Amino acid sequence: MKKIIFILFIGLSAMLHAQNSLSGTVTDIKNQPIIGVAINLPELHKGTSTDENGNYSLSNLPSGKVKLSFSYIGFTAQNKIVNLQQKASVLNVILDESAFQIDEVIVSTAFNKIQSQNVMKVEHSSIKELQQKGTSTLIEGLATIPGVSQVSTGTSIGKPVIRGLSGNRVLVYSQGVRIENQQFGDEHGLGLNDAGIESVEVIKGPASLLYGSDALGGVLYFNPEKFAIANTFVGDFSQKLFSNTLGSNSSLGLKTSTENWKFLVRGSYNAHSDYKIANGDRVTNTRYNESDFKTGIGYVNSKVSSILRYNFNKLDLGIPENGIEAQSTSKKTTYPKQGVYNNLLSLNNIFFFENSKLDIDLGYIANDRSEFTDSNQANLQMKLNTFNYDSKYHFPKIGKLESIIGIQGMHQTNANSGVEFLIPDATTNDFGLFGTGNYEWKTNALQAGLRFDNRKINAEAKGIPGEEGSFAKLDRSFNSFNASLGYKTNFTEKMTMRLNVASGFRAPNLAELTSNGVHEGTNRYEVGTQNLKTEQNIQTDLNLEYKSSHFEFFANGFYNHINHFIYTSPAGTQINNFDVFDYIQNNASLFGGEIGIHFHPHPLDWLHFESNFETVTGKKQNGDYLPLIPANNWNNAIRTEFKIKDWLEDGFATLNVSTTLNQNNVSGFETKSNGYTLVNLGLGGKVKLGKTVFDLNLNGTNLFNKTYIAHLSRLKNDGIPNIGRNIVLGLNFNI
Repeated sequence: MKKIIFILFIGLSAMLHAQNSLSGTVTDIKNQPIIGVAINLPELHKGTSTDENGNYSLSNLPSGKVKLSFSYIGFTAQNKIVNLQQKASVLNVILDESAFQIDEVIVSTAFNKIQSQNVMKVEHSSIKELQQKGTSTLIEGLATIPGVSQVSTGTSIGKPVIRGLSGNRVLVYSQGVRIENQQFGDEHGLGLNDAGIESVEVIKGPASLLYGSDALGGVLYFNPEKFAIANTFVGDFSQKLFSNTLGSNSSLGLKTSTENWKFLVRGSYNAHSDYKIANGDRVTNTRYNESDFKTGIGYVNSKVSSILRYNFNKLDLGIPENGIEAQSTSKKTTYPKQGVYNNLLSLNNIFFFENSKLDIDLGYIANDRSEFTDSNQANLQMKLNTFNYDSKYHFPKIGKLESIIGIQGMHQTNANSGVEFLIPDATTNDFGLFGTGNYEWKTNALQAGLRFDNRKINAEAKGIPGEEGSFAKLDRSFNSFNASLGYKTNFTEKMTMRLNVASGFRAPNLAELTSNGVHEGTNRYEVGTQNLKTEQNIQTDLNLEYKSSHFEFFANGFYNHINHFIYTSPAGTQINNFDVFDYIQNNASLFGGEIGIHFHPHPLDWLHFESNFETVTGKKQNGDYLPLIPANNWNNAIRTEFKIKDWLEDGFATLNVSTTLNQNNVSGFETKSNGYTLVNLGLGGKVKLGKTVFDLNLNGTNLFNKTYIAHLSRLKNDGIPNIGRNIVLGLNFNI
């Protein structure tokens, strides 16, 4: 790794620089200049904005085709491809007004197009938008996206669920690297802090073609914050306060850039007491503390873009095993608890050739997870070290055909150092080879791809057979071929249809194959099955969208069939007074979708009404329902935008009513859940007091202090309600 970094950062400085430049003017349809339009070159990590005359200028650009995005609130974003064959090029852009959200460039798909051009429907949301909803954690914000929910343990631990699938079936990417953190456990959270993350993209459906095993159910792709514009130095400080948990979230970030070099650093600290339910009681030991540090350094010229990022995250999480006991507002966790350390190092490189490019991404993740029962000696301590590599070559475009070929791989080791073992020491190796192409004509696009993967898992025998903590020797190899086919067309200028059929796979994880012991986080004895087969699925997705100046409608439907679906089932026996759960398999299917509208009536340009409904049903082959399927949800919001004289800009006020229906379709060992309605309120904007400028957000969630228990809450079996009313005050200063 050190040799690679040395070559890419020291050797690059000796490369010759091309002197290509691009300039132009951005105007509206009335030929009036637009001030502050963001021009971004995502592959080069470069950007600028238009001046008071709508002019922009970019220098030190590579020869050949360069992709740019032009975006500004209130206007339709544009994605442009410019073929730079001369030293000075000019590109003037006209933006059309739009009442709806900016059409963002999607990074998680193969060809990095704006969403309106994508064959696959991808949900995109900025972290700022999620934070304005008043949620206290990143996963709570994600759960407000249609089709996404969470398996929660209090307010501190949440696992994403995409259309009924979670755990190892949902792959998480950050800094361009797949996150590996023992995600098989229901009480193993993301281990990511939203500070220093700019946006999230959600692929709802099998994405094994691009990401391999564990993307069978979908992908969460987190985009890190951008570097500063060239020749600037900027900083920001944010502070959030939470009434319910007496919590505090602080973040400080600094970044600077030259034409070639870029640097940023950010530190964050998060602390919360036990959360309070509607009757005023606090749920014992749901407190938690989080420290997060992110930094990045990059070098970019006309030939190469190379970005090195590092993220350290430390979590101290209380585990609420005993319900509601002695009341406390302390933020110091008690036993039982978890201690989690995550180190993420990524190196993202793009090499530009005349008409093609090569992406090489390298990643290293060190996850140290400990679980403590009644002392500072860890009962379970699992150390997972993972090295990832991902290389993609983008061929020169032939007419209207774009194509990519790539290889991916992973080397992973799991080592135990605690008193108890849940899974053995083991080594996992992945290798994948894929190719994909995208063909566009008129308003149509066709995208297809093929992929082959192999996963090998090896573990040595340990202990005395038949006793707790013993493991038989494991030597398994799993192969899978997968394909995808997608088609997009515009029926009219305003109506778009997308149809995608894709297969995906997931090799059994180490816990499913080998578990033999008490999992302290779930308080049960888990037994793995060594002869489990690979999960293999095929999913069909249909998306319809209608967009006009003042009305937007979407409808998404899916059907997902999974062969050899793996899940835990109670064995009906006990070991050492713990219920035994076995890992078993059964064919399964999931189906459902999302539907929604966004109405922006004319001439009430300040008013927006949004409504969406989401549903998913999961069944085994024998007709029984699958466990951990989220309840249907209907979400409604009224949002206003306003300005108050010279002291408040970009003002907003939002009233949200979220109705979750009864969940009566439950598996054999689950209980049914009652529906509930929550009312949330948010307001804020950019405040100007003399020379002091800051962003202000004030949010209230569960305003009427409703007592409710979410179906996917892990505290549900103990009858413990979710969080009561919570008021969140957020301030952000640029320094």
